[in-house]
Amino acid sequence: SVFNRKTGEPPLINGWIPYLGKALIFRKDAYKFLLDQQKKFGDIFTVHIAGRYITFIMDPFQYVYVIRNSKQLEFHEFANKMASKTFDYPALSKGKFPELKENLHRIYQYLQGKPLDIISDHMMKNLQDIFEWKCSQATDWETEKMYKFCCSVMFEASFVTLYGRVPAADGHKVISEIRDKFIKFDASFPYLAANIPIELLGATKRVRKELIHHFLLQNMTKWLGGSKVVQARQDIFEKYELLGDYDKAAHHFAFLWASVGNTIPATFWAMYYLLRHPEALAAVRDEIDHLLQSTGQKRGPTYNIHLTREQLDNLVYLESALNESLRMCSSSMNIRISQEDFVLKLEGNQEVVLRKGDWIALYPQILHMDPEVYEDPKEYKFDRYIENGKKKTTFYKAGRKLKYFLMPFGSGISMCPGRFLAMNEMKMFLFILLSHFDVELAENKSVRLDNSRMGLGILLPDVDIAFRYKLRS
Repeated sequence: SVFNRKTGEPPLINGWIPYLGKALIFRKDAYKFLLDQQKKFGDIFTVHIAGRYITFIMDPFQYVYVIRNSKQLEFHEFANKMASKTFDYPALSKGKFPELKENLHRIYQYLQGKPLDIISDHMMKNLQDIFEWKCSQATDWETEKMYKFCCSVMFEASFVTLYGRVPAADGHKVISEIRDKFIKFDASFPYLAANIPIELLGATKRVRKELIHHFLLQNMTKWLGGSKVVQARQDIFEKYELLGDYDKAAHHFAFLWASVGNTIPATFWAMYYLLRHPEALAAVRDEIDHLLQSTGQKRGPTYNIHLTREQLDNLVYLESALNESLRMCSSSMNIRISQEDFVLKLEGNQEVVLRKGDWIALYPQILHMDPEVYEDPKEYKFDRYIENGKKKTTFYKAGRKLKYFLMPFGSGISMCPGRFLAMNEMKMFLFILLSHFDVELAENKSVRLDNSRMGLGILLPDVDIAFRYKLRS
């Protein structure tokens, strides 16, 4: 039922269970639910979900008005609350930890520009070492599960690049133990994000505690060759006496989650779609081989390949294929919270009356799957983001050019600060995989998106699938 509201407020869609509102339907398939409401109520409507009033703005031309209004529409406070609960560190209150939030934010400069080149170089070297350790024996076909493989390689490469090598003789083993715990914790992440108390989630509380313990200072000081970004975070935490050792460790753990939680499934989908589409695989491999030839670099596990940022950027087929898989598997909800009662002015003299505490949400998956923007949106087209051999950045809806057309990393103030590193890391993974190995699917089954993370980032696959690889001759 849609109740009348104050003048200028969008239509309100209430659930029949008072507190849960539409939460249950929404959880099952947010994408379909939102499209249904849009058909009934137009491009702006409010849904009552689990005690919250969330106003959805469905028209991508209106996104810019939400993104621009970062004074009245706040994001960080919401993110901070959710993260401090999920990862078990005290909320970043201004009174207790003056300027901690701003200081941590400033550190993201280490993930851009020149410092990004340095961390990307380390990542490339670490990826090559891990591939060599895992795969150099693969003179004949080796079969593995694809998600497990991506998870193992990407987790270790990210861990070593950010936090350093574990010097023990069984360094790989230590990291894979951390990884196994991480996977257990990550399986509960959607429930934690939905505010379900951790006590109700089986072993999750114990697993989280064990994970956080790995990041206590006495453990981290043993690791060798960590990144500037993690070092800078450590230095900042040292300045706050009210942050306990456990709290600092919890912050480090949260940073690990942020750096791999979405990158691992995104890498899986990029690889999966390439292997499902031989013409895509051939085009990307061709581009990679061409680059190696033109720079006089040899391929194979024993050669160290070096790529500059420019070279990575010029791999247009690789980037397009990666963007296309991101378009298909990302499902992040961009949330803003109204800081006061105010009127949000939109294009075409439209206005939305908001009350303090109301949520505004953009749901870019609707845009990514819009047939008017992307012809046959359910089809994987590896060259969708290429035009005349160059990057294509102009997409239209109703004859008008869109400012936002691909949003896997959020928008405006909530944009992922690690997005450049994540893109580089995924490109490098695919680069090494395809330059060193012949790869193919080893079973014929279709893998679907598992919807349990709708709204939270990259969706996971519903099943794993076997693939095989061997060294290229």
